[in-house]
Amino acid sequence: MTNIPETGRTPRVQTRLVVIQILVLSLLGTLGGRLWYLQIREGAEYAKEASGNHVQQVVEPAVRGSILDARGVPLADNETRLVVSASRTDLLKQKDDGKGVLTKLAGVLGLDPDEVLQKVRLCDAETPQPCWNGSPYQPIPITDEATAKQALQIRERAEDFPGITAEPEAVRRYTAPGKSNTAQVLGYLSPVTDEELTKAQDTDSPYLRSDQVGRSGLERQYDKELRGKAGVTRYEVDNLGRVIGQAEADAAEPGSNLVTSIDSRVQRVAEYELNEAMKEARKQWDRNTHENYKADSGAVVVMEAKTGRVVAMASNPSYDPNAWVGGISAKDYKKLTGKNSNYPLLNRAIQGQAAPGSIFKVVSTAAAVEAGYEFDGRYDCSSSYSVGGQVFKNFESANYGPISLGRALEVSCDTVFYSLAHQQWQKDGGIDPKKKPKDYFYKAAHQFGLGKETGIDLPNEVTGRVPDREWKQSYWKANKDAWCKTGKKDGTYVERISYENCLEGNKMRAGDEINYSIGQGDTLVTPIQMATIYAAISNGGTLYDPTVGKAVLSPDGTSVREIAPKAHGKLPVSKQTLAKMDEALAGVATRGTAAWRFGGWPQDKIPMHAKTGTAEVYGKQTTSWFATYTEDYAIVMTISQGGTGSGASGPAVRNIYDALYGIADDGTIDKKNALLPTPQKGLPKVQTDGTIKAPKVTKDPAKEQRLSQEGGPDPDASQPAGTVEQTGTSNRDTRRGQRRGRRQRDRGSRRMCT
Repeated sequence: MTNIPETGRTPRVQTRLVVIQILVLSLLGTLGGRLWYLQIREGAEYAKEASGNHVQQVVEPAVRGSILDARGVPLADNETRLVVSASRTDLLKQKDDGKGVLTKLAGVLGLDPDEVLQKVRLCDAETPQPCWNGSPYQPIPITDEATAKQALQIRERAEDFPGITAEPEAVRRYTAPGKSNTAQVLGYLSPVTDEELTKAQDTDSPYLRSDQVGRSGLERQYDKELRGKAGVTRYEVDNLGRVIGQAEADAAEPGSNLVTSIDSRVQRVAEYELNEAMKEARKQWDRNTHENYKADSGAVVVMEAKTGRVVAMASNPSYDPNAWVGGISAKDYKKLTGKNSNYPLLNRAIQGQAAPGSIFKVVSTAAAVEAGYEFDGRYDCSSSYSVGGQVFKNFESANYGPISLGRALEVSCDTVFYSLAHQQWQKDGGIDPKKKPKDYFYKAAHQFGLGKETGIDLPNEVTGRVPDREWKQSYWKANKDAWCKTGKKDGTYVERISYENCLEGNKMRAGDEINYSIGQGDTLVTPIQMATIYAAISNGGTLYDPTVGKAVLSPDGTSVREIAPKAHGKLPVSKQTLAKMDEALAGVATRGTAAWRFGGWPQDKIPMHAKTGTAEVYGKQTTSWFATYTEDYAIVMTISQGGTGSGASGPAVRNIYDALYGIADDGTIDKKNALLPTPQKGLPKVQTDGTIKAPKVTKDPAKEQRLSQEGGPDPDASQPAGTVEQTGTSNRDTRRGQRRGRRQRDRGSRRMCT
């Protein structure tokens, strides 16, 4: 055997050792560098993250503040209910994404399994309600109406219901005292969204994932005050999730209470009378369309004339805001938002827009005086007014001869205002205006506060529309192409209008100004705007921001922040003209178009002022308007497709005044039956423990009011509680109408319903 010399292997071994040493040193260097990076350079950041991974938060929701009426009666408060919730995170850990658990849960709760499954899916652009629009990491409420037996089943069989909890929680409640709904004014709540969380994180009032947020009405407007601050307790836990200590805790702070100017008794009367007026209107024949009036929606506002505070605000159709509590069902959501719902979520008092008809004539009267026409001058009230071959008729073709502007308001003479507006149009240059036209009639509307928000403390108020030259130009630019495409010179009425608009839709034509002068054409107003105007006429000319909130009270009642009335302008009318206008509007109620609705009213003790309005809308039935005021209140009611102003809305407005002042059928004043003969001045009394003393609430102020004045048995006494009234106009209204009708006929006067 040949022996290999030992020295022959030494260089290779040494090379390998060097390579290994270099490799080991490189690895050690890399490891050392990484350790330096993690521990020295980024050590503080990673230490902070590591600490956070071992702290868990437990959130205690804050009790939301109550919303109270002016006397302290709760309109919205809280009650403890058994709430069953599902953790979407835990459900997704299961093989079937929790479908089996939710189906089993539906059986226990007596719910439709599909509805339960829909409640835990996340909302997006393609997912219809019901769905969850809150954080996916937040417990999702399935029901807030679980019984103690159902909750016990879930808790005792926890292994069968992973991710499901059943706990007592404070839940929002809309109390409807005395059947006063107040839905659109109060609004509703729903969970905070991720987008809202992000937007609010750097503000002084950030949201937590468990928060419920106001979505409309007072709940939204005063959300920050009502919401309070949730309590957060932070626990230190080990890697196994076991609590090893408490880091810190922030106690929950309940929300403040909001006192409103709403009187729940007057609110109930307003809602009831509006609903009754709409039902009665549907029984009346429309001789123009040859069918009954549809009376598909309406609104009424009762406002303090000297402050702008809202005493009652009703919108019809309405809804039950409790439908949103605990998550809304698909059936209820469709009722509120579907094509056939008529959109009850809309507050038509601040979001309903319509041509005002003749209640707009107070604006035109002020404009005419500003333009130099004497209030007591003589103006021809003919049966019609012709311009360029087009005839504009007076309502019911009445001819009163030469009359003053005051008398024109009383009998609602259209042709007087046609003539004045046409004359001003001509002075401004007609179809080819001067460089700086005076535009008295349009400027007056803006000065009265139209075409912009009133400033009411409710969200989503709309502005209405003043169709002045600026609006005409912008509207023409936006629609010119469509008009030119569809317009025909000898086509249908709509096609001819489109043809004319295509050619000169940006020009102010004589017909535009004539129609505008009586609140027709493209003019749009809201009930709250007109209530603000008529309240201003009552109080001497001050335009107030309408307000619903009256004061914010701290949870313990020790701190009070009053919400003072705030003015935003003055009517462009002199004291002398305002006094004459006031006298004319009193004449409307005593000898004008509203006189037949105020027969027997104690005018010497409580002077009544009114203006009727019947607005024509192309393709629809006429809109009823009734605007009124006394020294204390302004009340405006409107009913879409309801007929004439005094015919449809008049009786309801009269009944609301009767309830406020305690006016009996014979015209006497019974103070014991008066709900609110003078506006509520003070705030509810706060007791030593912080609770608010509230008076006893009657079962139904509206029916009790009618009973006290009729002196007979309740015709609906056999109805079960909570049912919707189906009665028509009361016998009291019928008797009153018959007597007034006889008086009118005996005097030989003809009834005017403009």
